[in-house]
Amino acid sequence: MPHVVCLRPVHPEAIAKLRAAPGVTVEVLDPVNEQTIAQSVPKADAVIVRATRIDAAFLAQAPNLRIVARHGVGYDAVDVPTLTERGIPLTVTPDANAASVAEHALMLMLNIARGTFVYDRKTRAGEWSNPPVPNTFDLGGKTVLVVGFGRIGGRVARLCKAFDMTVLVHDPYIPQNTIKGAGFIPVKVLADGLAQADIVTTHVPSSDATRGMVNGEWFASMKKGAVYVNTARGTLVNEQALAGALTSGHLSAAGLDVFWEEPIRADNPLLKAPNVVMTPHSAAASEQGLYRMAMSCADSILACFAGQLDEDVVINREVLRRNA
Repeated sequence: MPHVVCLRPVHPEAIAKLRAAPGVTVEVLDPVNEQTIAQSVPKADAVIVRATRIDAAFLAQAPNLRIVARHGVGYDAVDVPTLTERGIPLTVTPDANAASVAEHALMLMLNIARGTFVYDRKTRAGEWSNPPVPNTFDLGGKTVLVVGFGRIGGRVARLCKAFDMTVLVHDPYIPQNTIKGAGFIPVKVLADGLAQADIVTTHVPSSDATRGMVNGEWFASMKKGAVYVNTARGTLVNEQALAGALTSGHLSAAGLDVFWEEPIRADNPLLKAPNVVMTPHSAAASEQGLYRMAMSCADSILACFAGQLDEDVVINREVLRRNA
């Protein structure tokens, strides 16, 4: 009898779908800690994971595991080589949260552009006034550089164009003509795009190649007064360098949904940096986004049990060929 363990609650309709499948049982861990993992994971044929680290120690407690379904698209906290060695597929939800994260990125841009977080604080304090020349601006007419032209980056580019922005795109893995054909301006050399953009937004995964790529040299290449937005992964960014660029005034603001260590530590330099809008890795957490991610996880697990897993949602696809 297949047993599914959810590491934290997911949308109830996904739980109901799993429980409605013949012979499938479901257990939701809340809280998730060493004790609850030790009690439940040894029985798991499938795991739905949100934020829990899936490392070798975790997997050693799961002898029956047949699939790990990631509730999201990032999988830098998952030990993929160990999963692959054991023939266990890792699935993600590639389309489920793209719209939610893209809208969140635009929300951060708008919040910064229109000074929403400052005006909200002043209004609550009874400061009912506007400066003669407010430190706000329209997105229309500004230039944005979208770094990464995947599902989310592509949506961000389209949203920005709808706001009448000039949209530059840098992605070395996408043909220049594809970017042009989508109606955007391709940028081959990253530094050239950084120098032109009023706003830079990153939409690439965290990997050995990208970890720490947004560093002091990156910020020095950006034009003075520009804005940086990150809804991808915190490990892309050297946070000390970003805090320095904000404190010096080289960058005017930043909008961040992700951080190198999460939850954010009290000694993170960005907490004291000026003009930073922060959210707690919540870009994908709209009602619709959470529903789509949970249902995608449920679909992947049931497909795995039926021997019909779609390789398009699998990260380590070689296990499908080996298992077949």
